[in-house]
Amino acid sequence: MGLWNFIKDAGKAIGIGGDEAPDADALKKEVADLGLDASGVDIETDGDTVKVSGKLLTQELREKIVLAVGNVASVAVVEDNIEAEDPAPEAVFHTVDKGDTLWAVSKKAYGDGSKYMKIFEANKSSVIFVLSRQISFAIVIVLRLRLPVSGSD
Repeated sequence: MGLWNFIKDAGKAIGIGGDEAPDADALKKEVADLGLDASGVDIETDGDTVKVSGKLLTQELREKIVLAVGNVASVAVVEDNIEAEDPAPEAVFHTVDKGDTLWAVSKKAYGDGSKYMKIFEANKSSVIFVLSRQISFAIVIVLRLRLPVSGSD
C-alpha cells in the first residue's frame, strides 16, 4: 500500500487520447481487458492521480492492478489502498530504462539472464513486448515490471 509514481508522458494510451488522464471507467475497462479480476476494487481518478482501494485475494493481483492503471499514459501517481488477504511477500519492481531486455533485467534481478521467462510470465497480461529474433532478448515497452520474489512462480 502507498503511493506509486509513474511517468505521466509515457504508457499505454487509452480513451480518446490527449493529455487528459483517463476516467475511472476507462481504467476499469483496461483492467478487465487485461484479464484481471478487479471485483472488490474501487478505482477513482483525481487529475493525474488514480486511487485504488478495496480487498483482493492475492498480493500478486493487487500488484498487477496497480501496474495496469499506472502504466497508462497521463497517469502520474497511483494511490494504492488495496488490502490483500494473502500474506505473500511483495514483489520487487523494476522501472524500465530505454533498451532494457528481459534477459538483462533477469540477470540484474536474479543473477541469471536465463530466468527471463519468470519475468515474462509475471507481466504478460499487463504489458506489451516486442520480440526480437531470440525471445530471450525481448525488448520491453512498459514503464514498470513486476519481478516475482526469487524462488516463487
